[in-house]
Amino acid sequence: MAQCTEPSSTTSLNGQPIKRKVAIITGITGQDGSYLAEFLLEKGYEVHGIVRRSSSFNTGRIEHLYKNPQTHMEGNMKLHYGDLTDSTCLVKIINEVKPTEIYNLGAQSHVKISFDLAEYTADVDGVGTLRLLDAIKTCGLTGSVRFYQASTSELYGKVQEIPQRETTPFYPRSPYGAAKLYAYWIVVNFREAYNLFAVNGILFNHESPRRGANFVTRKISRSVAKIHLGQLDCFSLGNLDSKRDWGHAKDYVEAMWLMLQEEKPEDYVIATGEVHSVREFVEKAFKHVEKTIVWEGKDENEVGRCQETGDIHVRVDLKYYRPTEVDYLQGDSSKAQERLGWRPQVTFEELVKEMVDADIELMRSNPNA
Repeated sequence: MAQCTEPSSTTSLNGQPIKRKVAIITGITGQDGSYLAEFLLEKGYEVHGIVRRSSSFNTGRIEHLYKNPQTHMEGNMKLHYGDLTDSTCLVKIINEVKPTEIYNLGAQSHVKISFDLAEYTADVDGVGTLRLLDAIKTCGLTGSVRFYQASTSELYGKVQEIPQRETTPFYPRSPYGAAKLYAYWIVVNFREAYNLFAVNGILFNHESPRRGANFVTRKISRSVAKIHLGQLDCFSLGNLDSKRDWGHAKDYVEAMWLMLQEEKPEDYVIATGEVHSVREFVEKAFKHVEKTIVWEGKDENEVGRCQETGDIHVRVDLKYYRPTEVDYLQGDSSKAQERLGWRPQVTFEELVKEMVDADIELMRSNPNA
């Protein structure tokens, strides 16, 4: 297999070399990928995204980034068909693009579904990361490319200390967490073995109106919007007492970029440091549409009733529980704040409000969305 040649240096009109800013994003069509693409394009990057072939359009989150959405004429963004399970295509794309930065955001990212798709999750999230790192090595770019790995607070799982920081021992509680654990350590290994500038961003939960519809926060905001518009009466959730450290995805993609601008590659926890339960998220979402939820019953018989109308809007269904639960995640991002100068900007209340407002607008225009 032919190795990549080093990219020729670009020079400006006055003969001074210009630093190439060329990024590859796996998972560009996802929540984080779309925000990161926006962020990098605004900074003058040439952005290349890897997308899986699908029989239905899967580029909705980045449609607005095309120069002409009707004809899909790209500006500084180009999409390549590829897959983290196909090492040949990864080598081909990296060989062609010769990126200066690679952001590996592609994954089977749903924790509950990873119990049903354990082997696939391991192949994409774990071995897929190795394939990407090996492609960089095959192309001879270990000395010129910077690599970001989307790591996760799910590594902490059954938490060994509170709050969790970069030095906290890992204890994953799902096939997703276990796959991401392999990815974490193979990134560390390539950094130490081949002197690759490679970092793990251990990001705690981060949400937005672009969150996938089957994630709990988006399920809540969509359902509350439908109830507010009279399109739905009630919806079901799993563990209401799971506690998470929730931030906004737009804030977190900036942290990804900041990690790759440092002199030395290091791993960072990115989190708000605040903890809220799923129950709180439900209450805040309903409060935004002027409904007060009161809880009645226990365990799987618990319901959330609207104080104003008496209607039951929330039920508990055991099918949404994970075989092994992660009860409490709280991140300590002191290192990122001190070294990167990063701070979360969007509060929990602002996040919930933004998601509910966006879904009210969406459901009003398209109830079947």
